[in-house]
Amino acid sequence: MRRLWALLTKEFIQMRRDRLTFGMMVMLPIIQLLLFGFAINTDVKHLSTIVFDQSLQQDSRDLLGALTASEYFDIKYAAKDFQEVTDSIERGKTKVGIIIPPDYAENLKHGRSATVQVIVDASDSMAASSAIASAQMIGQIKSQEILVKRLQGVTGKQVAPPVDIRIRPWYNPDFVSAFYMVPGILGIILTMTMVMITSMAIVRERERGTLEQLIVTPMKSHELMLGKIIPYIFVGYVQATLALLVGALAFDVPLRGSIGLLYGLTTFFIVASLSLGALISTVAKTQMQAMQMAFFVFLPSTLLSGFMFPREAMPAFFYHLGYLLPITYYLEILRGIMLKGIGINFLWSQVMALTVYILVALTISVIKFQKKIA
Repeated sequence: MRRLWALLTKEFIQMRRDRLTFGMMVMLPIIQLLLFGFAINTDVKHLSTIVFDQSLQQDSRDLLGALTASEYFDIKYAAKDFQEVTDSIERGKTKVGIIIPPDYAENLKHGRSATVQVIVDASDSMAASSAIASAQMIGQIKSQEILVKRLQGVTGKQVAPPVDIRIRPWYNPDFVSAFYMVPGILGIILTMTMVMITSMAIVRERERGTLEQLIVTPMKSHELMLGKIIPYIFVGYVQATLALLVGALAFDVPLRGSIGLLYGLTTFFIVASLSLGALISTVAKTQMQAMQMAFFVFLPSTLLSGFMFPREAMPAFFYHLGYLLPITYYLEILRGIMLKGIGINFLWSQVMALTVYILVALTISVIKFQKKIA
């Protein structure tokens, strides 16, 4: 224990002296959270729109008013012909073109189907999906309103829609992107810093020749490994605390569950990431190799964990590949505690997975490290 304590003291002194790296570790969560939290927004609204209204009647104006009120379409231009609509979209001036035929109001008046054409620039698939979904929804609502009015005019009685679907989105009813993104960014920051810094710290000792000095001491290999990992657990807590504070103050991200449970389960993820960094350090020979291997972990963590893209939409191979990454389990823990307010009885399987991950990665790291110093 005295040997481990001495190594921990050395690591903290070394960390204090390297102020640039320590400053980066502290400032990185704040900068990335502000950057990604404000920049990444999956709810695409205010699409620039051009309209070619050939009807120019109250019914067509009502439809355009409904589209504008949805906030998804900003009608900026009124076209004189169809060619002007296509030119505007081709030049990138607008993302959406709405074409209302001259007989639109006449068809509605006589109970016939009135067709409205909506042209969407689908080179941006996310914006296109948002525009198409919004236009379809508004069209269905308007159709339902017209049918109900027509039936009331015929029967003279109040008519209710035959199917009344009432949707209640739980946990994030306003679909705020930051509520989904901020917990994910916290997991990504911890992955990036914990894996990269640990792997490079041990390799740096080897490059400087100070690792051999530690090896010739009575210190055992597992004590050496723990001495390298434990100081960064405190760094991980500092990063997590700063990220939670920025998320709450800048983006109003709720914390509905137990903060004690969140910090407790964060320990499992931090140690799992540090164990992975230690494993990389036993394979890499230089700091450059360690950095490249850390990025090899970082990229799949961003793409396959559910941070940016829903895992349910992935092919089966990549879906199951995501289970090899500790951040996949941590994101479920973060979003579960912060947004849903659930407890350990719903999260024990994620904790078990991270525990297995720690045991396997740490055991392999110690064995490979012993072989290297033998």
